[in-house]
Amino acid sequence: METKGFEHHDHHHCIATSLRTAEEACKAQGLQFTPVRRRVLEILLDEHRAMGAYDVLDVLRKEGLGSQPPVAYRALDFLVANGFAHRIERLNAFVACAAPGERHAPCFLICRACSAVAETPGRRASDALRAAAGELGFKVERVAIEAEGLCPACVEAGA
Repeated sequence: METKGFEHHDHHHCIATSLRTAEEACKAQGLQFTPVRRRVLEILLDEHRAMGAYDVLDVLRKEGLGSQPPVAYRALDFLVANGFAHRIERLNAFVACAAPGERHAPCFLICRACSAVAETPGRRASDALRAAAGELGFKVERVAIEAEGLCPACVEAGA
């Protein structure tokens, strides 16, 4: 898995691959990938930054896909529950998963200046946390590791 969010990549390929992965996973699991769920995932993929539910709702409202908060929250809950998106606790926001279809507990790098979010590759940090917890007899059920700082573009811009 490569880090996305801070470096240049083929954004159209990134979006198409993630949507195709979500469609295939939903079909294989008998899940409904409704037009609203698909559009919410597209919105998150388009931005490559953390977006709040109301930011997503604003886009849906402009496109005539829903104007009530439950519309956005239900779609986001579905995407998170099925590994197509992640909730960024620190920002109370959501990002598309950089590795949909892979079982993982990612770590997030959050730019405090521009809100860009990168999902780190691999599972080293979450695995180390689980190992340390295990030594204490603690069973980790969910991991959310988030680091805040400046992305390469904001560092270069002197933010």
